[in-house]
Amino acid sequence: RCQWGQCVGDECGSGGLQTRTIWCVHTEGWTTHHSHCQHVDKPESQRHCFKVCDWHQNLFVWDVSEWGGCVLVPFFSNEHKLRTAECITAQHGIQRRQVHCVRTSNRTTVTLRICEFFSQKPPVEQACLIPCPQDCVVSDFTPWSSCSRTCGAGLQHRTRHVLATPMYGGAICPNLTETRTCSSLLECPAGVGEHQYSLKVGAWSECRLPHQKDALLSGRTTVDFLTGSNGSNAVTLHTQAAHQHRHHHNRHVHRFPVSWDLEVGYQTRQVRCTRSDGKNAMLSLCTKDDSPLTFKACVMPKDCQTSDWSPWSPCSKTCRSTDLSPGYRLRSRIMTQITVGGGQRCPALEEKEACNIIGDLLPNCPRYVWRTTDWDDCRVLPLLSQQDRRLANISILCGTGIQSRKTYCVQVPDPSAPHHRKEAPRNPHMSRPVNAILCTGEEPPSAVQPCSILCPHNCLLSQWSPWGGCLHDNCKEPQGKKGSRQRRRELLWESSAPPETCPHLVEFIPCEDPACYLWQVKQEGRCIPTKNSCGPGKAALNATCVDVNVPIAHCAHVRPPTEAACEVACPADCVVASWSSWSPCSHSCATRTAEGRQSRTRTVLAVPGKGGKECPAAPALEEWRVCNEHPCAVFYWDASAWGPCIEDAPTDPNGTSSWNGTSACAMGVQIRTVSCMKMNVGAVTNKRCSDSAHPETVRPCLLPCKKDCIVTPFSEWTACPSTCVPGSSSLESRYRTIIQRSANGGQECPDTLYEERECESLPVCPVYRWRTHKWHSCSPVPDSVRRGLSGPGEEACGNGLETRGLSCVGESDESANMTECLRWAGPLPPQIRECRVACKDDCALTAWSKFSECAGCGGSRRRHRALAGRSKKKEHCLNKELYPLEETETCPCVEFLSQPYGNWSACILHGPSAPGLLQGWTSHREVKECGRGLRYKAVACVNQRGHLVKPTHCTDSGYVEEVCHVPCPLDCKLSDWSAWSACSASCGSGLKTRSKWLREKSFNGGRPCPKLDLKNQVYEAAPCYSECGQYEWRIEPWSICTISAVDDMPACGEGVQSRKIRSQGTSGENSTLEDSLCDQDEMPPRAQVCFVACPQDCVMAPWGPWSNCPPQCHNGTARNRSRRVLRLPSSSGSAACPERVQSEACVLNSTCFSYQHDWSTCRLSESAACGQGSRSRLVDCVRNDGKIVDLRKCEQLGLLNKWKLSESCVVDCPVNCILSEWSSWAECSHTCGNQGKPLNSQEGRPCPLQLTQTKPCPIRPCYTWLLSDWSPCTVEGAECGEGLRRRSLSCVVHTGSWPESPPQPVDKELCGDKLRQQIQQEMEQPCFVPCPGDCHLTVWSSWSSCQLTCVEGRSFETTGRQARSRAVIIQVMENQGSCPHQVFETQPCKGGKCHSYEWRTGGWSNNERLVWCQRSDGVNVTGGCFPQKRPTPVRHCHPLCSKPFSHCTPSGVCGCEKGYTEVMTTHGFLDYCTRTPGVDNNKKADVKTNSGRLKPGPSQARDLFSEWTLRPVGPGTEMEIIFTAGPAQTHCHLFLSCLLFICSKPFQSTKTSPPTQKPLTLAYDGDNDM
Repeated sequence: RCQWGQCVGDECGSGGLQTRTIWCVHTEGWTTHHSHCQHVDKPESQRHCFKVCDWHQNLFVWDVSEWGGCVLVPFFSNEHKLRTAECITAQHGIQRRQVHCVRTSNRTTVTLRICEFFSQKPPVEQACLIPCPQDCVVSDFTPWSSCSRTCGAGLQHRTRHVLATPMYGGAICPNLTETRTCSSLLECPAGVGEHQYSLKVGAWSECRLPHQKDALLSGRTTVDFLTGSNGSNAVTLHTQAAHQHRHHHNRHVHRFPVSWDLEVGYQTRQVRCTRSDGKNAMLSLCTKDDSPLTFKACVMPKDCQTSDWSPWSPCSKTCRSTDLSPGYRLRSRIMTQITVGGGQRCPALEEKEACNIIGDLLPNCPRYVWRTTDWDDCRVLPLLSQQDRRLANISILCGTGIQSRKTYCVQVPDPSAPHHRKEAPRNPHMSRPVNAILCTGEEPPSAVQPCSILCPHNCLLSQWSPWGGCLHDNCKEPQGKKGSRQRRRELLWESSAPPETCPHLVEFIPCEDPACYLWQVKQEGRCIPTKNSCGPGKAALNATCVDVNVPIAHCAHVRPPTEAACEVACPADCVVASWSSWSPCSHSCATRTAEGRQSRTRTVLAVPGKGGKECPAAPALEEWRVCNEHPCAVFYWDASAWGPCIEDAPTDPNGTSSWNGTSACAMGVQIRTVSCMKMNVGAVTNKRCSDSAHPETVRPCLLPCKKDCIVTPFSEWTACPSTCVPGSSSLESRYRTIIQRSANGGQECPDTLYEERECESLPVCPVYRWRTHKWHSCSPVPDSVRRGLSGPGEEACGNGLETRGLSCVGESDESANMTECLRWAGPLPPQIRECRVACKDDCALTAWSKFSECAGCGGSRRRHRALAGRSKKKEHCLNKELYPLEETETCPCVEFLSQPYGNWSACILHGPSAPGLLQGWTSHREVKECGRGLRYKAVACVNQRGHLVKPTHCTDSGYVEEVCHVPCPLDCKLSDWSAWSACSASCGSGLKTRSKWLREKSFNGGRPCPKLDLKNQVYEAAPCYSECGQYEWRIEPWSICTISAVDDMPACGEGVQSRKIRSQGTSGENSTLEDSLCDQDEMPPRAQVCFVACPQDCVMAPWGPWSNCPPQCHNGTARNRSRRVLRLPSSSGSAACPERVQSEACVLNSTCFSYQHDWSTCRLSESAACGQGSRSRLVDCVRNDGKIVDLRKCEQLGLLNKWKLSESCVVDCPVNCILSEWSSWAECSHTCGNQGKPLNSQEGRPCPLQLTQTKPCPIRPCYTWLLSDWSPCTVEGAECGEGLRRRSLSCVVHTGSWPESPPQPVDKELCGDKLRQQIQQEMEQPCFVPCPGDCHLTVWSSWSSCQLTCVEGRSFETTGRQARSRAVIIQVMENQGSCPHQVFETQPCKGGKCHSYEWRTGGWSNNERLVWCQRSDGVNVTGGCFPQKRPTPVRHCHPLCSKPFSHCTPSGVCGCEKGYTEVMTTHGFLDYCTRTPGVDNNKKADVKTNSGRLKPGPSQARDLFSEWTLRPVGPGTEMEIIFTAGPAQTHCHLFLSCLLFICSKPFQSTKTSPPTQKPLTLAYDGDNDM
């Protein structure tokens, strides 16, 4: 049959129908026809059901219980898994729980199928782990006690305590006590009884009312005195059904009482005489004269009563935060009846429970963030030293400075809350400031930062460029025939600061025939003759139009021809070289009296032959031309400094200020004047300067923005006191913070930033007081109780108690609830006191007299009384210890002594403190750091007894004050700058320096000196330049090559040519000077060998320039030059033309050059103290030998100067400490005593000065309740039995440094309500003093260490357990039957550890050793270790070692004692022991002695492992002799084949015992002959 199908039906409910399919199956599992099955047994195929609809899902839910405990998985039906040795860490278990389907409306159970329709049934079982069974673990036994009797036979005992209780089915705890008999050597003397007798008392009964009051009050307790079967006095209590004078501690009183009354009752106890064997005896054997006290008066107990619980306080967690911990809420109740006479103590008066554990439905918590105000103005002054401050002009200070701002905390609205979104202010800075403590989770923003005031930098200019070509003013539209030449220089260092008015950068000189575009003609290829191989010809020309100033090329003149006439020299023609370069111009400009001229020359390279073309005349070899024709007048544009930004156009009317303080500022203009200046003359007409380089006179600028002041809203008013404060008025305050200050005509800030007012409706402290009623008469124990009678007896007398009522009244003496006085009226007056009703035999005394007058402070006073009547003659009345007749007390003293205490405080400066200043950084007012102040010393005020009292009795402030001075810090002082030194380089660029030297070192935490050199100086370096020479060699052209011709031979071949060289000033003057003024090493040659080609020779052009060498001049590098053929040789017989290309290696100091430079130090503006500056350098062209050459030499070699000549740099700022205002004095760290130190602190960057001030607090006495230790157990009026341990509560005074200052007892009123303090403590504990012979329990052991249940060393739980126990002590064996059971208890604890247990063993001794279990912390225990793994404590050999001189060895086989050798059987067992030769009392051996060779070792281990062993190897005649050397662990195996018989007859075995054999004598002396 199938499972039931889904419930179907037309409607939801019980009218549904379920179906299933049914078929007939053979017993073997195959399907057959349904007729084969019995029709009667056919199951139903349909049934009614409850149809569940989708909306039913909200009506039903799964109800799941908590998981049950983890139980072991059973092997079979009901058999649990037993503990086995296989349990290593934990055992598998199973947990179960109940699962029901219930209605959501009333939680009634329905069928499971309804809930299964919607969701799967929750699991009802799950696997779990159970730690392995843990046995009880106990400590080691204590040492045995002393014998219970000093003579005869007695008992001794020893105990142990429980360390861990059994868990998870572990073994129970063993006996904690062991007892053994002991006996003394002394026999008990005759006449000493067999037993001891002791008076034993029981516990006091509950306090009950006398019989007289039972008739009036139902439900009281009666007492009967009976005589027990054993003859002892016993007390039997009969309690009636209506006995309800006790109240449970959780019973609440809804109506508060208006007075408290007490009743006096009595208590009784059993008293009996016990014998040391535990049996009772007659009281007369224990008591002699006085009968024991069996009754006493008592106060009827009253339990503590409380009011109902107050409503729960709001949950501390009211919002959802990232903290997942739940909130808590509190409720409280008040005490309406204090505990009296040992009644139930008060329960907890306050409850705390978790709330809002999940918190998903709570709103998000408010978020608090730091906000900051705008930065204050940048100030350089705080960074200056004291010396610089006096010298500096504050108005022009620039460079790096310091600016500050204030930080404040605000609440950020929750964006998810709709009401917050509507009310959120537009400006995030407008949030209301809150307490800064709310922002403690975040790091506050920086309140101080460095800033910068831009300094106008010095103009650092490059050298002038060469004069340019003659250009039109506007090359795009050229006009006229007059133009100008320009030269430029550049501003080398661009700074973000506005530069000073720098000198002009462009100069002009007028010129004529300007041309912006020029044709540049270059010859392409060689000259090609027209007819023959030589003679006239043509050379192709390439003409390109190049621009001089603009990128668009457009030459206005006629394009030059593309060909030019040329001539190729024939073999007999004269050959002339190309023109040289033009010489330097003789004048830089033209004047009326002088003009510049320059020349160029060419030389004859080959003389003509016959019929050849002649050479030109000598004048034709030189050309002159006029140069630098421009006049010497130089013009330039001069621009003034930019003016202020002024309005140019109307501002945009829409440019209004927005909420964030930024405004759409209007654009303005700056204007400056520009005029044309003539060098060394002054202003001229602007037409004389080029318009193309005219500087701009107007530029746009941004007008200063108008900014309104922005302040935060006022903070919330500070909270007023919620509880009453007697006799004081409180203030509440609020503040707001300036976020942005006004500027440029904006709205000014408000004057009021701080407000305060008095708190309204302060709670007034109510006035209540205790009203005490009249003392009732003294109530002793009734005589009927004393005599054991049930009816009224004689009048009672003796010790008793008297009580009085207590009520509460208000300020107008109206009755009030007692709870009001408990809260407001101070200490409770006593309601009980001891009294005595005089008996007939009592001593009669007169009343105490008044105290005598006090003689003075510190004296004493007395009072007296006397015996009256017959008491004067009674002997016991004359005992003054029992009945004192005089009392003395110390007179009250009102004199006080002032004693200074401790050391002086630091000198404290008192600066102006304005109330309401915000916590922030001072903007423009410096904090007082030095000068006059006060220092303080605390005063201890003591009375005549030496007790500390309030300091106001001695002084008003509690201090001794003294004027003091804090020395002001002195900064390091340096001198002014010295004059600049000479340039470090006599030629080229170098550095010049100036210095400051130390005048005064810093003192008292002043600014330290900068880093000084060994001469205590600091330097500054600047670049400088020295002309490499004021004189230079002036070189004239070479003369004609002079050749000595012979006869009529042509003047050709090698000759000599010369030139004039003279010394000339670098200024350009042509006057000739002495040659000694120039560098002789650099003097060019005056003559040289020359060569003029003969007519038939090949003629080559002069060499071209050398190619450039690399600057590094590496090995293997070379440079090349080339030349061309000007005239071919005349005939084939002539010499061929020489080489056309020439190479040479690059040579240091000759062909390789480089740049060198030196940086200056970082230089600041004269008005800056630190911050951004610049450093510069000059560049020289230097040969590799270090000689400086002309800079153009490097430029000619193509060495580009890519280095910057100036760059920015930073001079670190020595930041002065910036201090906030002093905070308010903190509260004293201690409210009393001499340990308090109020703090006053500053915030800021680390400072050498004090940031925290400390002064002593006034020394106030510390009054404390001191709870004494528990007293020993005392039994009242007997030797043993039930007793009490007590502790006392006393009021003491100390100075706060307890235990250094021992506490001294004072009046209890100074500490407060003693009675209320006592009812909160346990002042008495019942205890038991055993009688001799009693079988009793020991006192509780100390709590064991906290231990966790662990699996594989990891904690199985979070809370540990600790245990303690009480062992049973047996004093007399006859009392064993009455012994109590040993007890132990556990309690949870925190901070537990995982412990493991391991078996430990000692060393073997006589085949025995100690075996014990040890915990991982080193404590020896019993239990905890697996018994199955316990090592054996006794070692046995099998079979037993019964041979003479044999013993059981550590290896478990029989061996021989020292001095004997083993002889083994064929089966490897010991046969017998034979004496080892040579080891018997140093006698000589048969072979060799072992004297001095085999000394016995220092330990038994060496003796055991250094011995000979002789054993048969097999059934034959081979013997194995083994020597085992213990230390070296070496084995020598010697196999000796010995014949036992000289004759060769075979060995015969017989049943008789073996014949006596002579032992084999061996000795070993350690040599190698074995």
